[in-house]
Amino acid sequence: MSFEELLADLQGQKAAQNDPNHVSLDVLFNESFMSKHSKFNSFSAFVEKGNFQVETQADIDNIPDELFDRHIARETDFPDWKSMLDTATKEYANK
Repeated sequence: MSFEELLADLQGQKAAQNDPNHVSLDVLFNESFMSKHSKFNSFSAFVEKGNFQVETQADIDNIPDELFDRHIARETDFPDWKSMLDTATKEYANK
């Protein structure tokens, strides 16, 4: 990772921390959501099963869509990432 990439990553994390509308992946994909829509109790267990390294939204953005969508279709009741993210966002907003 170059210095510029590291700096951009750190700035993105800082911006996310300062954004009051930012919701962490663990909050958005909480235990209740993951148990309801998959056989996993946590988002981290779900991504580990697919051998993905995910800690931030940027990490998800770096996964090829086809690979992540295939993992989601296989391991959840969603056909793809967009459907999963949209549902989680709606459920979070309704709380």
